[in-house]
Amino acid sequence: MDTYKNKMVLVTGASSGIGKAMAIDLAAAGAELILTARSQDLLEALANEIHKNGGQAHVFSVDLAQAGSAETLHTQITEANLHVDILVNNAGILDATGINDMTMERYLEVIAVNQHGAIRVTKTLLPLIRKGDQAKRIVNIASIMGVRGSRESIPYSTAKGAIVNFTRALACDLAPEGITVNAIGPGFIDTDMAFLADGSGHEHDTEWFKEIYIKHGRIPLGRAGKPEDISGPVLFFCSDDSKYVTGQILLVDGGVSATF
Repeated sequence: MDTYKNKMVLVTGASSGIGKAMAIDLAAAGAELILTARSQDLLEALANEIHKNGGQAHVFSVDLAQAGSAETLHTQITEANLHVDILVNNAGILDATGINDMTMERYLEVIAVNQHGAIRVTKTLLPLIRKGDQAKRIVNIASIMGVRGSRESIPYSTAKGAIVNFTRALACDLAPEGITVNAIGPGFIDTDMAFLADGSGHEHDTEWFKEIYIKHGRIPLGRAGKPEDISGPVLFFCSDDSKYVTGQILLVDGGVSATF
């Protein structure tokens, strides 16, 4: 499959979960990948998997919460004689904290990764995207919690809500240049991010989750999502099929948003 032949896609937060699934599917569709995350070992393992399946991938370990990280990434890309046609801002961390328990230190940590990291990378790498002669796409991974909100999620919902409106505003700014900007809002997805902070297990294995979201139909499709469920919509936004779509937030949530 060569839908993305000669297109170079940068995926942040690519070492696990949704980012890893997207990278594998984009590579299978013919894209050449630039993979970033904090863990060099996990990135190299993913790149090896992609290479074994006939794909191409380059890895750069970077912590996008840190000032100067995006500039370092820009330098690494250009020194390697690579370019960026499509940017997928996926890097993020989860936080389940309400206003009473939240510390400003933790709030700023989540904002630094989930909000500032995406904006920093986009602004820094935009000159590379502008130079490309392939489809110019930016896809942001937001969350249903950035659209609907949720209890005990002040840092995460705030950051993802900012990404939602960053997507819309950036789409307006870049439309005259033919660069589309869209976002995916995942619902409940089975990744390591859903492990409970107290170490008691995975949120989706708890009785309360099964009772409320599965038995009583808060997820109409009757299951939590898998990382691969996000890949298809992302590939659509990255493709020529979406060339007249910009500024949109697609909720991929098994129908949760239709129930309230």
